[in-house]
Amino acid sequence: PGGGAALRLCSTRVKQEGINKPVIDRIIRVDHAGEYGANRIYAGQMAVLGRSSVGPVIQQMWNQEKVHLKKFNELMVAYRVRPTVLLPFWNVAGFVLGAGSALLGKKGAMACTVAVEESISEHYNNQIRTLIEEDPEKYKELLQVIKQFRDEEQEHHDIGLEHDAEATPAYSVLKTAIQLGCKAAIFLSERI
Repeated sequence: PGGGAALRLCSTRVKQEGINKPVIDRIIRVDHAGEYGANRIYAGQMAVLGRSSVGPVIQQMWNQEKVHLKKFNELMVAYRVRPTVLLPFWNVAGFVLGAGSALLGKKGAMACTVAVEESISEHYNNQIRTLIEEDPEKYKELLQVIKQFRDEEQEHHDIGLEHDAEATPAYSVLKTAIQLGCKAAIFLSERI
């Protein structure tokens, strides 16, 4: 209409033949949900600590998470994967976790970062193993993305440790609780 060029909506899609669609759907769906949740966690932390001395550190990590989410948004379209129906819940839960941990102060926010990023790094490592077992050449692009993001999540983990995460009161209890939540979120987001 209007004489303009037609949109090519299919140009970003990946050839579906020969891929293990259920595995790829599960991986992309859960990773999208995880990056969405991470963005909401950092948004909550910035709402509380954005003007503090640790604000720029949190903002830097959040900026990387925004890139991760953008890439998984693109991969969802390319592989025709539907998002988890739990996104509205992760929207609220992520922000509450971020703001709640930040209300404990800089150390609390960093303890949350360590717990979440450690869980995500392990999760990405599991996905890397799965894709290598499937066919490393067939899933080369996806493997590169996941490896890069895993490395960046590990950097966030290390930044959290450098900023005294372990000095948070009841650190091990807080970390364990957050990681149990992450495991539940991963389990649910892969399936629903």
